[in-house]
This record gives sequence, structure tokens and C-alpha cells, in this order.
Amino acid sequence: MSTITTKDGTQIYYKDWGTGTPVVLSHGWPLSSDSWESQMFFLASNGFRCIAHDRRGHGRSSQPWNGNDMDTYADDLSELIEALDLKNTVLIGFSAGGGEVARYIGRHGTKRLAKAALISAVPPLMLKTAANPGGLPIKAFDGIRAGSIADRSKFYKALAKGPFFGFNRKGAKVSQGMIDWFWLQGMQAGHKNTFDCIKAFSETDFTGDLKKFDVPTLIIHGDDDQIVPIGAAALASAKLVKNPILKIYKGAPHGLTETHKEKLNADLLSFLKGEKIVGVKS
Repeated sequence: MSTITTKDGTQIYYKDWGTGTPVVLSHGWPLSSDSWESQMFFLASNGFRCIAHDRRGHGRSSQPWNGNDMDTYADDLSELIEALDLKNTVLIGFSAGGGEVARYIGRHGTKRLAKAALISAVPPLMLKTAANPGGLPIKAFDGIRAGSIADRSKFYKALAKGPFFGFNRKGAKVSQGMIDWFWLQGMQAGHKNTFDCIKAFSETDFTGDLKKFDVPTLIIHGDDDQIVPIGAAALASAKLVKNPILKIYKGAPHGLTETHKEKLNADLLSFLKGEKIVGVKS
């Protein structure tokens, strides 16, 4: 297996497919680099070097008791980029991985980056506060924690069968394969790691990080995202990032990397090639 060892001794597993301009992909909760395979296969087949790591505590990486927070996730990502000596890199983050990308830029800058993309991403802040009235109440995340403690396996299956892929919507074509895919990745992750990550992705404020974006940035979100509602996420991020391309997928759920993979792959390829993408004025 391809791994790096971070300064605190955590082993981070990564996949490295193809050759060309490096594209580094950060996955969502409670998944792993496997969740990017549709994009990696497509982009690597079109002349790009695709690298995706398993966040600490997820997939095949170590399961340390500590360090399950966005600062450490971003530092792990930095160590991977430095270890592989990547330059002119495109960073792409999905869901919690979008937070990881934002915090990476906030802490480490863009000297090794050419572009960035946020897909169904959690920034700027998921939690409802006085300053963020459009966010989700803390009880929503307490419910995720309670479900994880009570029966993690059952909770992941219910999440996949319902809102993650939009399978709870009328007329949805339910895929048992996608449900199994989500559940298997979730159960590979460490229990403590995924529990701590709930706080990391929901309570971290990325406002300051987004203001530091100074590379071309693509923001893609589904307008029927039941996990990370678009209003307090993509629409708010687009007002903080400098001159972003905002693209809204009508009717798309949170897990659009699978449900809308052909559309997403085509948009990512156009973005990587510098082709014009018609978005929404932010």
C-alpha cells in the first residue's frame, strides 16, 4: 500500500492513479478515497494524475485517538502534498473534504495550488449560530452522534437509504449498490474518529479560510441537498471566495459524486482544462 507517515506517527494511505497535472481529492464523512473512484478513473483516463487519501481514522489509514479535527486534517493533507512534492495542484473536496481543502488553504496557502473545487461542501459553517441563522441546529448533529453510538451500522444504512443519495424522494431510483458502497466505507472507519469528525465538519467556521482563496475556484452543489443545505453552504461560500464559478445541479442530492457522476466528471474535466463553464452569478 502507498502510505506516508505524518509527524505524529499517523499512517495516511493514498491512491495515485495516472500521470499529468496532479489532482488531489479529499473525501467526505464517513467515507474514504474509494468514494472518488468514479472521478479518479475518468480524470486519470483523460490525462490527469489523480491522488486521493484516506483521512486519518478513515479507510486504510491509522485510527489515532487524537487529532480528529480540521486543523490536523489540513496538516495531514499538506504533509501528503509535500511528501509527493506536488506543484500546480488542483484540490477538490467533497462535503467534509471541502472543509479540509478550505482549512488547508487557510493554514498553508496556495503556493502549490493552481485551482480548487468544492463539491457539496460544508463551508463556510454548517452549525446554526446567531451569526449564521441559516445553519442547522445543534440537535441535528447531536442526532448523528446519538445514531452513531446507538448502532453505527444501522445509522449508516439508513443515511444511505434516505437523504444522502436522495433515495427518500418520490420517484427516486434506489440503488442497493450505492447503499452498500456507502455502508462498507463507513464501517471501515474508526468509531472514535468518525464520532469526533462530526464536530469537526459541523462546528468549524471556514469563513476566514474561504477569504484566502486566490486561485480559480469551482463550487458545485445540488439544490436538493438534504445533508448540507445549499443556502448556508455553497451560496454562502460563493460570496466569500473571490470570483468563483458557482454551478447548481437542479434536483441533485448530497451524494452527487455518484448520482450525477457523468455531469460532475464532465464539469471537472472542463474546469481542469480551463474551458468555460456556465455557472450562476454569485
